[in-house]
Order: sequence, then structure tokens, then C-alpha cells
Amino acid sequence: MDSMTLEALGRAKRIVLKFGSSLIIDPVSGEARSSWLASVAADVVKARLAGQHIVIVSSGAVALGRGALGLPPGKLKLEEKQAAAAAGQVRLMAAWGEAFAPHKTAVAQALVTPDDTERRRRWLNARATLDTLLACGAVPVVNENDTVATDELRYGDNDRLAARVAQMVGADALILFSDVDGLYDADPRDNPKARHIGEVRDISPAIDAMAGGINQKAGVGSGGMRTKIEAARIATAAGCAVAITDGLADHPFGRLIAGGRASWFIPAADRESARRAWLGHSLNPAGSFCIDAGAAKALKAGASLLPIGVRTVEGQFERGDAIAIKDDHGRILAHGISAYSSSDAQQILGRHSDEIEDILGYAGRPALVHRDDLVLS
Repeated sequence: MDSMTLEALGRAKRIVLKFGSSLIIDPVSGEARSSWLASVAADVVKARLAGQHIVIVSSGAVALGRGALGLPPGKLKLEEKQAAAAAGQVRLMAAWGEAFAPHKTAVAQALVTPDDTERRRRWLNARATLDTLLACGAVPVVNENDTVATDELRYGDNDRLAARVAQMVGADALILFSDVDGLYDADPRDNPKARHIGEVRDISPAIDAMAGGINQKAGVGSGGMRTKIEAARIATAAGCAVAITDGLADHPFGRLIAGGRASWFIPAADRESARRAWLGHSLNPAGSFCIDAGAAKALKAGASLLPIGVRTVEGQFERGDAIAIKDDHGRILAHGISAYSSSDAQQILGRHSDEIEDILGYAGRPALVHRDDLVLS
């Protein structure tokens, strides 16, 4: 591994680890690989003790449920797959819980669908839940909710889901564990002279072509190298570094940290720069807050926008929508994401944050726009 990449991984505050079915499930018994899971848990706990927040995206529910229900091998009908997911998710979480139990570390199941990662309000709700779990010291284990997903509305693989989760939690690194140690310019199983690609700074058509020619699909999984490249494209656009590496042996995360071989996809900008570029230039404001001089001064000093500094609310918008922040003269000072709908914001403007619950009937956030969801123009 490049020393700079290794250093960046060590500095990462939030990391998403994605494990496919081919790693989690024993191909002979059809059960979870308990000793391997225990080694992963040990690696995660060590990273947490070093101050890193870890989110796991885990496949395996359908494969575990298939065996439990006695379903035949081969392609399942949609209703059979949903039934297998329902039966297998319980077993998958039990396996992860057992792996972390010796470390007295709680695991928490989070089942999501594309709606949860593509619709802004649900995105914010899911992000808030994951943030709270991490703050409580738990390890979130995320999977697609195959029990309710349809063929028309589903990810179909957890690589792209993991990239969306990395975006959601503001991850610094996304590690896609596979049954190979990264991307090659040809299939290494067929060509012993295939060259390993250690670093990718631009996901060019040539890189896409490499992925298209390499089918790394395992017998129980649904992903391949192509979906991993697409996941890298999504995550790096958000400023998140991505690694594809071998996860078959015990302690896969620990081995990567120690310098294990991987293909690293390097984002063009760091996470904060990418996020601020998105906030500042890619939003179509649904409304605006007009603020007083005191609030304007506070924003320029790096503060959040509190209700007490807002004079008027313009437009109709929902929580999570993009808004503009204007001064007394109508000049746009900043763009951001509103923590409240326009109707709720209208009720609390000009009021102190500790009055919000009494006015609205629920304990919302103290800021109309948090400083992390705001960028100055």
C-alpha cells in the first residue's frame, strides 16, 4: 500500500466496511464463518479504541435464509428471495452479535432501501439514526431490506449501497472486501501476467473496461468488479477514498491497516471540500431565510443559523431541502440544508432555541441550519 494512503486510512475518523456473501458464508456448510467474523470484530474494536467510527455493510441474509428454509439452489423467485431475507436477517445479526459479544460491544441492525438513501428527508432520518448509534458506541450493521424491496426498486448489490452509506455518514474511507486483492488489467485467474492496479485517480473508460472484463462474482453473492467500480465512482465524488481488497483470510481489516495489498481509488478532493462544493454549487434552493445583521456576523464566524436571528421565511419547503440564506438587502450570504420545514420555521423564527419544543410540540434541532450543513457564498 502507498504510504500516503496508509497514513490517510490511519487518520480516517469514519470508515465503512463492506463484506459480501462470499466472505461471510461458508460455501460447504452454508452457515456464517464464525471464526472469521470474530476476527473482523476484533479488528473493528481495535479501530474504535483508536477513535475511529466503523459502519459495517453486510450481505449474507438471503444465503443464510435459503438454507434455513430449505430453498433450492439457483435463482430464486422474488417472493422466495424476500422470504429467505426475512429468515436470514435474524441469523446474520445473531452471527454479528456473537462476534462482538466478547468485546461487550453492541451491534445494531439497519435495513435500508433506495428510498432511504435517495430521498432527502429519509436520508436525513437514516443519517441521524446512524450518527446516534455511533455516538452510543454501537457498531451499525447495514443491509438492503430485501424483505420489502422489489426488482424495480432495489440496489441489487451491497457495493453501491455501501457507497451511499459512506456518503450518508460522511465517511473518510470505504473498504470493499472481496475475494481478490483489487483491480487487475485482465482476469488474474486466466492470465498469470495480469497487472495489479494499485492506485486509481481517475475512473476512466479504460478502468471501466477492466472491470467489465473481470467477473469476480462468487457463487452466493450478487456483486462483481463492475459494481465495485461504480461504488468507487459514487464514493470518491463525495471525497471518500475507496479500497478494494481481499477479505477471505482472518483479520482482513487489520491486514489492510498493516499495509495489505489493495486497489485504492483516490478522490479528487477531500470529503469536506467535496461536500462544500456540493452545498455551494449544486443546490437549487427551495426557499430562503432572511436574517439580521447579528446572525450574518455569526455565520461568517462559523456559527450555525439559530431561529432567533431569522426575520422572515420565504418559499415552501420541507425538512432537508436546500435553502438560501439572505441578508437584509436580499443578498445571498450562504446556502444550506434546512433542519425544519417552512411551516415549522415560520413558527419559531425570532425565538430562542430552548422554546422550540414548547412551540412545535417536539424537540427539534436547536439550529435552523447547522454549520455542518451550510456553506458561505
